[in-house]
Amino acid sequence: MTKKEVEKLRADFPLLANNPGLAYLDNAATTQKPRQVIEAETRFYEELNANPLRGLYDLSLRATEAYEDAREKVKDFLHAADSCEIIFTRNASESLNLVAFSGSEAFLSEGDEVLVTVMEHHSNILPWQHAAARKGAKLNWLECDEKGKITEEAFRSALTPKTKIVAMTQLSNVLGVKNDVQKFAAIAHENGSIFVCDGAQSVPHVPVDVQDLDVDFLSFSGHKMLGPMGIGALYGKKELLEKMPPFLTGGEMIEYVTREGATYAELPHKFEAGTVNAAGAVGLGAAIDYYNAVGIDKIEQREQELGRYAMERLKNVPHLNLLGSDVAEEHHGIFTFTVDGVHPHDIAAILDADHVDIRAGHHCAQPLMQFMHTPSTARASLCFYNTEEEIDQLAESLSTLRERMGYKD
Repeated sequence: MTKKEVEKLRADFPLLANNPGLAYLDNAATTQKPRQVIEAETRFYEELNANPLRGLYDLSLRATEAYEDAREKVKDFLHAADSCEIIFTRNASESLNLVAFSGSEAFLSEGDEVLVTVMEHHSNILPWQHAAARKGAKLNWLECDEKGKITEEAFRSALTPKTKIVAMTQLSNVLGVKNDVQKFAAIAHENGSIFVCDGAQSVPHVPVDVQDLDVDFLSFSGHKMLGPMGIGALYGKKELLEKMPPFLTGGEMIEYVTREGATYAELPHKFEAGTVNAAGAVGLGAAIDYYNAVGIDKIEQREQELGRYAMERLKNVPHLNLLGSDVAEEHHGIFTFTVDGVHPHDIAAILDADHVDIRAGHHCAQPLMQFMHTPSTARASLCFYNTEEEIDQLAESLSTLRERMGYKD
């Protein structure tokens, strides 16, 4: 993208436009929202505010149409085969909990094994810990190398005939490294294992085709891809979803209820109990429209350009230690680091005083932090609307950090 194109895009984001001088670099946590998304959600409440799927009157029917249209947009964005394979949830965490709970009921037995990688977000660890404990299964760990790479040899060695489920992120929220989930899913399927992919960091930044990847499940959150908070989705292969019991029970997910039992609704509604977040879904649909208008390939290219620039600036900051790969493109806009002698919370606080927003802590990835012998780090994460000037602002603030903490060198 040219500088003029970026400036034009940034004008769509009210928070950025209303806060000149702010360098928002915490996009791996949540992205800013364009006015098109904010307006779409507002418009739903102003023009379509009725329960979808419940009423036979015009307003409810139009709300239902808007909700299901959003599902169709998610299906097309992920290249799923059928819209019934898209389950709306609150976020990627709920999506993974759904798979772990309902999937373990359908596919996991006592003595089976679940394989998770050490680089997973807690959202793709805790549900499997609970599922394994509940079903009497064993949780096994797959480690990466010091740069965050998982080799085919390591993956094959970690699989056993008892491995029924593999859970793996496509893109690490700490190291930015992208796992070859297409290859690993194929190997898992050869082993008779189900492959669950956390796409929270990948779906907003790189093209994702679930059929081409051949993953069995994939989760993502709307708030990490320009959409509202409180809306996300789970993709699941139809034949697997049909075998799974409901995750939650209540209104709308049933076909018929008697005193003795119930008949559940068809996909996808079997997994969407209660009044749905229709406005959030519509907002997510608007975010996908925005992505499609800009172009996911163009977004990926822009973020790689920013990543290369950020790597050049950060590697010249004295006493800064960057985690992960030495290759900028392998970070996918995520730069996690420490500064000698300065606690990450102090880094974040001082940068905040300079109007630079970054994240500090363990990033909900404590097993990875323990594996890398780094209990806490700082993280700057980019989105296509960021600028080189904001990266300069980050680097310049970091360059004077130790001096402001009282160090002489």
